[in-house]
Amino acid sequence: MDDCLFCRMASGAIPVEKVAENELAFAIRDIHPRAPVHLLVIPKQHIADARDLAPADGDMLGAVFTLAVEAGRTEGVQHSGYRLAFNVGEAAGMTISHLHLHLLGGRPLGPEG
Repeated sequence: MDDCLFCRMASGAIPVEKVAENELAFAIRDIHPRAPVHLLVIPKQHIADARDLAPADGDMLGAVFTLAVEAGRTEGVQHSGYRLAFNVGEAAGMTISHLHLHLLGGRPLGPEG
């Protein structure tokens, strides 16, 4: 999608520093971090949010979670732990309509929501 920020990052139209990347997804630092480590793991395929996922998206979701584990290791939070979360819709705090997984860590997170 030409007007989607994350699609433009995925295509290279908007240069961005990628923390990690695989064939189906990439990870970047959140520009408004809520924890010392706050990454976004973004599928290269445009899907508006989790409500639009289909059984055929299983490989892409596997790639997203695999990349999140790799990024957690790279960022040094694999032993202390981290949170993985999808926001779904505006009421959940989703601000960009493109599926993305938040990886948060580097401090005790406690209950959220």
